[in-house]
Amino acid sequence: MSGTRLRILIDTSVLIFAALEPSRLTRKAFSILADSETTPEISIVSIAEIALKNATGKLVFPAIDVRHSMDDLEIRLLPFTADHAFRLFDLPLHHRDPFDRQIIAQSLHEKIPLITSDQKFSLYGGEILW
Repeated sequence: MSGTRLRILIDTSVLIFAALEPSRLTRKAFSILADSETTPEISIVSIAEIALKNATGKLVFPAIDVRHSMDDLEIRLLPFTADHAFRLFDLPLHHRDPFDRQIIAQSLHEKIPLITSDQKFSLYGGEILW
């Protein structure tokens, strides 16, 4: 069954919205996350980004709540690999945020759609859903 499901990569902000402010999700994003034929994945990079924002006080989203949100939404964790890192060499500097650049590299390397509200992601040519 897992072979027929559509893999999608969700941006950090999408997990935060889904967990803390679901009203900020578009109908399309919400329906994709709720679709039983979709396998949502989140980058390990996003978990690091949330941890850093939590530590600096920019976000209140403790690790236990992140884990529960991932479980509730049935989100799989996508490791960041050497292949993903090497993909960064080819990325133009449309986006300067290092976390976002890593997530873009993963999406492009894995050839999977990315759900994000960040319009700059579309400058890289991958499939963006929102």
